[in-house]
Amino acid sequence: MRIRFKKWARPELEASKFYIDEPEQNKGKWKNIFNNHNPIHIELGCGKGGFISQIACENKNINYIAIDLVDAMLGLAKRNIESNYKEHNTEIDNVYISRYDIDRILNVFDKNDKIERIYINFCNPWPRGKHHKKRLTHERQLEKYKTFLVDGGKIYFKTDDDRLFDDTVTYLNNSGFKIEKITYNLAQEHDFWNGQRNIETEHEKMFKEQGIKIKALIAKI
Repeated sequence: MRIRFKKWARPELEASKFYIDEPEQNKGKWKNIFNNHNPIHIELGCGKGGFISQIACENKNINYIAIDLVDAMLGLAKRNIESNYKEHNTEIDNVYISRYDIDRILNVFDKNDKIERIYINFCNPWPRGKHHKKRLTHERQLEKYKTFLVDGGKIYFKTDDDRLFDDTVTYLNNSGFKIEKITYNLAQEHDFWNGQRNIETEHEKMFKEQGIKIKALIAKI
């Protein structure tokens, strides 16, 4: 998703207490950053923060890290997090956002971080064959995630793109993940996320209005 440059984004991020500019410095010691032993979940490609701002605020017993590559996106995510936490009158103490190239994710996390869950919501489908390796769910990325996910760690994935979804199922099977739940029409599912409500992102609402079915799955390593 393209977004216009926002000159305020970088200064606001640098001044934010929950933005980390060089996340690789925390590799292997993210629990120290949160200063607790709560589970750590991450969102890869957080965009404007519509998802992370809600799920983190609703689950204060879980630590969250959201990553995106674009300052403008992260600036909007920062504002959305601030707005949601303010609305619920609660402190922002369980979420960090960071700018980083997810292709180099192994510079940021390792097995000592014990990540329990990865969220990937409506990532770029990279439809052209020569670009498939750039997909966040491609096998080359899944192999990286396996190095820092705990045993039994899970990937929660949603997309509107049929081909990306079908290819992702293949990628997961080839990488040794077990698909626990799968749907080709999330709107028809009851309690698909095992007691957690379905948090609709901006993209999800738009696609649903267009009559596009949302595909989703939960995979376990």
